[in-house]
Amino acid sequence: MPKRFESRGPTQRQQRVAELVRHALAEVLQRGDIADDVLTTHIVTVPEVRMSPDLKLATAYVMPMGGQDEKTVLAALERHRKLLRAEVARRVNLKFAPELRFRRDETFDEADRIDALLRTEEVRRDLDASADDGDDPDAVGTPDSGGGQE
Repeated sequence: MPKRFESRGPTQRQQRVAELVRHALAEVLQRGDIADDVLTTHIVTVPEVRMSPDLKLATAYVMPMGGQDEKTVLAALERHRKLLRAEVARRVNLKFAPELRFRRDETFDEADRIDALLRTEEVRRDLDASADDGDDPDAVGTPDSGGGQE
């Protein structure tokens, strides 16, 4: 039997609920509502939350400020997962409180990797060659193009 609906990414509802959960988690962590030495001594950012299609599982991508003690912070969040779930449920009005799982946010690493690639000699050489060939897609009606009035 063929699949009628193919996975096309998160629905608008998933995105909306994920953003509500993200804000609730960020608020709990910012206010210091969790009595844990690790969590009170680290500023933890929650740049993204992804919801499962049934909205029963929320994967929170987190990063301690400065990227320090990532494993320790993730372990502390896992230890307090039930309490964090209860706090999220109190702040977000859903039929079911989603299970929480925490993952390290890798977008900063990916951005650094892309920046490093863009700074390589090969890319710089290709960009210089492209500019020398006149392949500038932003160039509009240069004087030698013959398209202007004389």
